[in-house]
Amino acid sequence: MRVLHIVAPGEIGGLERVVELLTRGQVSAGTEVHAALVLDPASPNHPLVALLADGGVIPHSIAISGRAYLRERGAILELARRLRPHVVHTHGYRPDVIDAAAVRRVGIPTATTVHGFVGGGWRNRLYERLQRRAYRNFDAVIAVSRLLREQLILDHVAADRLHVVQNAWQETAPPFDREAARRTLGIAPDAFRIGWVGRLSGEKGADVLVDALVHLTDLPVSVSIVGNGLERQSLVARAMHLRVDHRVRWHGVVPDMARHFAAFDVFVLSSRTEGTPIVLFEAMATAVPIIAAAVGGVPDMVSSAEAALVAPEDPVALAAAIRTVYHDRAAARERAERARVRLLKDFAVAPWVDRYSAIYRFVTKRMSAAVAS
Repeated sequence: MRVLHIVAPGEIGGLERVVELLTRGQVSAGTEVHAALVLDPASPNHPLVALLADGGVIPHSIAISGRAYLRERGAILELARRLRPHVVHTHGYRPDVIDAAAVRRVGIPTATTVHGFVGGGWRNRLYERLQRRAYRNFDAVIAVSRLLREQLILDHVAADRLHVVQNAWQETAPPFDREAARRTLGIAPDAFRIGWVGRLSGEKGADVLVDALVHLTDLPVSVSIVGNGLERQSLVARAMHLRVDHRVRWHGVVPDMARHFAAFDVFVLSSRTEGTPIVLFEAMATAVPIIAAAVGGVPDMVSSAEAALVAPEDPVALAAAIRTVYHDRAAARERAERARVRLLKDFAVAPWVDRYSAIYRFVTKRMSAAVAS
């Protein structure tokens, strides 16, 4: 089978890491995998290009300015005609809306993975509305959680085209031990450190953790926030306004962050919305105690036996959960060990890749049958 993936990568995050892992897994399974990367002409050397090439994927860089949609569609159409893939698989709103329609014109089945919706400002909400309407035209729409599938049914995506496939995990490098991870991040050896990792944008809920610190002033705890985003300055100002800024360290983007989770005494996922967050896999792999907002696909990844699950947007509940971990670290470590066991058992790459292959075969057979009739 020959597959063409299309992605317009941003800063390396969950979507980009899923694309890398899936395409590498498909190459290992014997699939001929191509990837069209729609890039800004000012930044043509995106790191995802080299990462995919290193994994045996054949990359095709398409440098197109932000609004040159007709040129982009033409370039994708020319590539699809030349490669004649059995399936085109898109990731993200731009490929979903702009590029998938082009390849359907030449009779190639299309699949897309729905990684989740973030909302935000009016522009992003408009893009997501167009994307959700575009899903109705795909041969296969793969949701990374059951909740996303339910949302897509409400968006009038046909049930027989919907599939639920949670993301998978594969360790790429061994994690650092606690001492090495703390040394790299500049954390004192004996401090109780709460970790938060992600994009600093509204849907990720870093503000909920900052607000929770107000309810923990009697405990000697501090926070490491790893990541960047548009809301960094407002979050810094919020911490100062709440007089908890001395408890927060802003690390920015840390290369190879997945190896550093042992630096934390507890990892907090305080998102307002999620699909199947890769960062949660990273915490599970390191067996760090987890407190997570029970949103999206999170409850399908960890139960109360493996993590402390709290309501989203509730800093009081989040502070209470952190307090419990602080006072009963043995129980928190037991949950963390169970989370690691579940990760290795339920989220392996090989069956995940097989599930995608089965979906590809299903859509190609259905299209062949439709053409024959």
